[in-house]
Amino acid sequence: MYDSLLEIWAGLKRNKLRTALTGLSVSVGIFLLIVLLGAGNGLIHAFENNSGQWAMDLVRVWPGMTSRPYGGLESGREIKFDRRDIELSGRDFPDRVTAVGAENSQGGVTVVNGTEVQSASFKGVFPDYRDMSRVKLVAGRYINRTDLVNSRKVMVIGEKAARELFGGVDKAVGKMLKADGNMFRVIGIYSDRGQWGSMEAHVPFTTVQTIYNKGKDVQSLMLRVNGVDGQESSEAFNKDYRRALAARHRFDPEDESAVWLWNTSVGAKESAMAMGMLRKALWIVGLFTLLSGVVGISNIMLITVKERTREFGIRKALGARPASILRSVLLESVIITAFFGYIGLVAGVAATEYMNVVAGSQTVKVAGMEMEVFKDPTVDMPVALQALAVLVAAGLIAGFVPARKAVRVKPVEALNAR
Repeated sequence: MYDSLLEIWAGLKRNKLRTALTGLSVSVGIFLLIVLLGAGNGLIHAFENNSGQWAMDLVRVWPGMTSRPYGGLESGREIKFDRRDIELSGRDFPDRVTAVGAENSQGGVTVVNGTEVQSASFKGVFPDYRDMSRVKLVAGRYINRTDLVNSRKVMVIGEKAARELFGGVDKAVGKMLKADGNMFRVIGIYSDRGQWGSMEAHVPFTTVQTIYNKGKDVQSLMLRVNGVDGQESSEAFNKDYRRALAARHRFDPEDESAVWLWNTSVGAKESAMAMGMLRKALWIVGLFTLLSGVVGISNIMLITVKERTREFGIRKALGARPASILRSVLLESVIITAFFGYIGLVAGVAATEYMNVVAGSQTVKVAGMEMEVFKDPTVDMPVALQALAVLVAAGLIAGFVPARKAVRVKPVEALNAR
């Protein structure tokens, strides 16, 4: 084996430029594969994180605008939810709706603590909102049923607001804040890591209704459901629920524009399928980039066999076994792909780490919700090693045809070769 390695090293040194160019194509191929996988992981991790922000048994409902005339009423009529829709959701679907919540927002709130002033938005919620939206508390407590019933002036704020208004998370819990002339007590701090924009405070739903004169209006509904986790069951529930709302708000039950429903479990499954397809597409594109390096390996090995035809003939004439010649050619192919593939692998991993530092957490705000679009574009080491193994296996296959040609060389023909 040692003699074979010395022989291969001598051959590579004789053809430095050719070896370097072939190795470059191999390195670039696996480098692009790793970068593609990293960028794809950035998108996939962002999707997974966004879907993880909501419970997987949640249906969100928003009022819309009618697109059809119905019962003597014209199309283009705005639908408005109120407290009766909350009662309807729990009363009419006892077997499928296990909990009902609602949400109302108020923007442009001025929050003051001494000399510190911030513009904020209030999100009026029910206690179940914490579990429904996976709110992560870092200190204090969340809004409870007593806060809701008594319309208490309490709020849960984010870590960033706690630091800016009070100088730290521990200093904020239990303190008072003035908001539009009303005094609120901070009862808890939630994790807002990765979020941007103005301060957002969670307050009891009834408090927002009372202070800002929203009456019985409800901006959106949140339903915890049971047995509504597939496409068929989701469509059946949506149809039944839209029919119940249509009877109360007088719109066509088939008018999907009047009420918008989103089932998180169905959305999560669709996202998982889309992410699976994205992973496969990235691997396919990456493998095609590796193909250029594999073709280069095959070409250089064909040239090597042609140059060493006379040598192989002499070795066979002296009694060399075909297996030793086959092993020599294949070993050279594997060494080139493994060495230059490792260089490309390290460069690709370094590029994804740099990508993570520069753009590892990109977010956008859509309809008042913080959504990540790019997160942690790195490649796990097992995946990187799998890519290298695929490349080495491809190099082995690429070297097999030239190696087989070398084995078939007849001593007489080889000795007469020029």
